[in-house]
Amino acid sequence: MGRVALWVGVGFVVALLLLTSATAGVVSSVLGGGGSCVGTVTAPGATPAGLSAEQARNASMIVTVGERMRVPVRGWVIAVATALQESSLINHGDLGPNNDHDSLGLFQQRPSQGWGTPEQIMNPAYAAATFYEALLRVPGWERLSLTDAAQKVQRSAYPDAYAKHEPRATEIVAVYTGGTLPFCDGAPISASGWTRPVVGTAGSGFRTGDRPGHDGVDIMAPKGTVIRAASGGVVVRVRCNVGGESWEPTGGPMPCDSDGYPGLGGCGWYADIRHSGDIMSRYCHMVRQPAVTVGQTVIAGQPIGHVGSSGNSSGPHLHYEIHEGGNNAVDPVPFMRQRGVAL
Repeated sequence: MGRVALWVGVGFVVALLLLTSATAGVVSSVLGGGGSCVGTVTAPGATPAGLSAEQARNASMIVTVGERMRVPVRGWVIAVATALQESSLINHGDLGPNNDHDSLGLFQQRPSQGWGTPEQIMNPAYAAATFYEALLRVPGWERLSLTDAAQKVQRSAYPDAYAKHEPRATEIVAVYTGGTLPFCDGAPISASGWTRPVVGTAGSGFRTGDRPGHDGVDIMAPKGTVIRAASGGVVVRVRCNVGGESWEPTGGPMPCDSDGYPGLGGCGWYADIRHSGDIMSRYCHMVRQPAVTVGQTVIAGQPIGHVGSSGNSSGPHLHYEIHEGGNNAVDPVPFMRQRGVAL
């Protein structure tokens, strides 16, 4: 594949600075004042494992431009994942005689679709800046799954292709931010696309000595507190579960409609959400039937129900579980911490 030599002139640098200043206003308006999990590039010269020197330079440029434009780190992950899919982080020029499009650069942007001139698009800094500009115009982009957010910018013929790059993109971005992603406690969505399911204080922990069968963590909150999807995904289960019995919602009165008690058994009203990477989150003891249905797609932070005390419960709280690789329950506290969220 041919490559276009890259020369950055003074005029482009000035333009990028003006673009950065203007886009800061976009970020502020979209996020209500900015400051939502905005990170710092501490190791711009790093070479993440598995990347060539060229790929590392391009990845570094993507995250550095994101920092300059005050884009939340979630946007950096989306941008790097998109570039992994579109170009493998290689600044491709002419794609050869069999290519019937004019796609160029890290994000395979097309001059014919208004992304800029070929020379501009082949500049990684310009390409990253225009990608971020388009991303920031997507309503609620932080709460979308990575593949949905990327697709709304790219409009690819393969809209599901971006999701597989999310873990790798997250690892790459973390290298440039000092080995970890910034915590987003109090911010809506972390760089990894996760958020706190409910505002409250963590109580009984995961598989403690006195409760070895406790497969989650209890988050104490008043009855009626909104429960939110911890990340984007698809609802795979909504059930009423008490006393060893379990029912699908009927639309009429159900045994889970009243408070439970210790020893009754069961999750009460609960919902399961399937996320990318074969991860499932579970939300138990809701006060009433969950506000979502099986098969429904939800975004991170979307209300799915309200805190209650149905099922095996001594008082209002959310029992929150994380399962990996099927039915393998893991401790939600370190799981969420690894994704930049403190429970």
